[in-house]
Amino acid sequence: MIWSAVRLAWREIMNNLLRSGLTVLGIIIGVAAVIAMVTLGGGATAYVSNQISGLGSNLIIIFPATTNSTTGEVLPAPPFKPEDVHAIRTEVTSVSAVAGVVSRSVQAVYGNANRRTQVNGTDQGYEEVRDWQVVEGRSFSDAELRSGRGVCVLGASLRKDLFGAQSPLGEKIRLGQIPCEIIGVLEEKGASALGSDQDNFVLAPLELVQRRISGTRDVELIYASAKTEEARGRAINEITALLRERRHVRVGEPDDFTVRDQKELAEFATSTLGVLTGFLSAIAAISLLVGGIGIMNIMLVSVTERTREIGIRLAIGALERNVLMQFLIEAVLLSSLGGTIGILIGLAVAGAGASLLKMPFVLDPGIVAIAFLFSALVGIVFGYFPARRAAQLDPIEALRYE
Repeated sequence: MIWSAVRLAWREIMNNLLRSGLTVLGIIIGVAAVIAMVTLGGGATAYVSNQISGLGSNLIIIFPATTNSTTGEVLPAPPFKPEDVHAIRTEVTSVSAVAGVVSRSVQAVYGNANRRTQVNGTDQGYEEVRDWQVVEGRSFSDAELRSGRGVCVLGASLRKDLFGAQSPLGEKIRLGQIPCEIIGVLEEKGASALGSDQDNFVLAPLELVQRRISGTRDVELIYASAKTEEARGRAINEITALLRERRHVRVGEPDDFTVRDQKELAEFATSTLGVLTGFLSAIAAISLLVGGIGIMNIMLVSVTERTREIGIRLAIGALERNVLMQFLIEAVLLSSLGGTIGILIGLAVAGAGASLLKMPFVLDPGIVAIAFLFSALVGIVFGYFPARRAAQLDPIEALRYE
């Protein structure tokens, strides 16, 4: 019985192929857009999570600013000093490495080649907290860090732009007006989650950058690495207590610094992307509503066109439920066909988008199943009224219909 109704519905769809195709276009567009948005959103979330994980192992970031709890405004605060970095390194037992950082934009020059880059003045522990490996040469010695000697370690992009395939070790470049001997090259990490080049920078001793470039002993940022993931919360509490004491923050007053950990950054990024993906998917899903209205409209037209056929079927013994089932199956078949095509197009668009944006392709079988079931539900909901109208036709009036 049902198989016979399916065959009749398929025959009717094929007899009016162009009309059927235009009818399900809204379903196709809606499902394809939702699948593409959700899949690309999942890929973006995975990409950002990987990027944040690549910042370092159990990373904690401390910067001298606070956020107004009422207005959300970021309020500046006095910078850190090298003594604060040393205190965290020696007194906080839950961290394995600490690095203070001062950053400035400079012009890096070697011979006729030059590039605008960022010099990061830092001390021991930077490579460990940021999980950055020196692949050529070496890192800074304690003596070089203490004296602020003119040595530097290049990021992969800067090395490529200034030296090409040539080894830069032992060569001297100019950072602004400061000559620096190259002692090492860092591994390549590629573009960040925001598309910026993570490898266009140069590391130099903190003492050198403070004395020759920034002109102050200020430290703008502190990176710390908790010993284990379980120790991360304890490390944040210890760092907060230590800095409140060193910066003379009274009891009851808000911190004049902010401590963020890797997990918090990842959760914020993924929640933001999740909200954005959901919003875009909701907009795309409006096409499903439009597609459902289109299906109802064309099914009403079909009922009108086939009034005599319905009258004949009722006159020879077909029950109302048989006619209802016939038109309902036709509506569901139309919407399910549109949903299937939409899923294929959506996955193709998502795959092309992920490749173009250099993001991972994250397929969620759950959203594919939901999209198909939702498209079938649209057929049931919007196909029921036309099907019921067909089933309730008076056989005699239907046979008289011209």
